[in-house]
Amino acid sequence: MEHLSKITKFFNSLVEVLLPIVSVSVLLGVIFGPDTPLVGDIYSNLANILNLLGEDALLALVSIVIILAFLKK
Repeated sequence: MEHLSKITKFFNSLVEVLLPIVSVSVLLGVIFGPDTPLVGDIYSNLANILNLLGEDALLALVSIVIILAFLKK
């Protein structure tokens, strides 16, 4: 169980580092467009994922936010 705890702590710290980076990248992708280097790639990948989830990407985005808020509790 100790190994599982260490792995969980590692992934939690990794998510804490990557979440702001991805958030800023998506925001910059919305502002400057998908042609921006690195930022545009993250924005395009997120847009593709949302399109895969459903035609109404806004509904999919709201669903993801609700699920993440639930998991954060």
